[in-house]
Amino acid sequence: MRWIDEGRAADLEFRMHPDAARAALEGAFPFTDVAVQPAEGRAKKLLIADMDSTMITVECIDELADFAGIKAQVAEVTERAMRGELDFAEALDARVALLKGLSESAIEQCLRERVKLMPGAKALVRTMRARGATCVLVSGGFTRFAEPVGSEIGFHRMIANKLVIADGVLTGEVEKPIVDSATKLDTLLAVRDELGLSASDTLAVGDGANDLAMIREAGLGVAYHAKPIVAAAAGVRVDHGDLTALLYAQGIAKAEWVEV
Repeated sequence: MRWIDEGRAADLEFRMHPDAARAALEGAFPFTDVAVQPAEGRAKKLLIADMDSTMITVECIDELADFAGIKAQVAEVTERAMRGELDFAEALDARVALLKGLSESAIEQCLRERVKLMPGAKALVRTMRARGATCVLVSGGFTRFAEPVGSEIGFHRMIANKLVIADGVLTGEVEKPIVDSATKLDTLLAVRDELGLSASDTLAVGDGANDLAMIREAGLGVAYHAKPIVAAAAGVRVDHGDLTALLYAQGIAKAEWVEV
């Protein structure tokens, strides 16, 4: 064993099969997250990240729905979509339709009052950027949230859905095509190729079913406080720590983090 940060994160080196190591280690240490991966190339050069419930603590569409007085109704659909029980695009269209007539001012109020950054978000992105990585936020949520959130955290690029607004109110529509699971995977592949990287150079993190494809494709695919379908399929689960766990997974000690 070798400490990365004493008492907080450590490396355990082994030569057994990764699946056997994961089975032996997960659950062996209470309230501890485990990442089993090759020692070679663990520092990643591309981060593709989800936003809602990953880089921020809320689901923006649920919070917007609260301003319309229908949060419980919308949140139920969001939960089912994130669990993979509903088609994402259809579920998004249905939820946005319920917001028809909501004042555009609710977006700014929601952003100001409800949207909070996930602990460790800035440290993760800014540290990776400082080490030469490219960081892209790809959200099934909305540009009106993703653009300011992504800029504040430090992402290079932000991709999200655009709400249709006319005369200061939401029309209940989203511009097409919808940013969905395929968009997230395509973004990972396109940016990876653009930068001339290999699959092992990439890190993807998310919590919902629409993140599964990019998580499976990434060299380090992380389910962050995720729905069961995602946690079961991801190579790495972060159930206890914050987003700085992804820095520890890359072998980066706290003394090297870009703190804010």
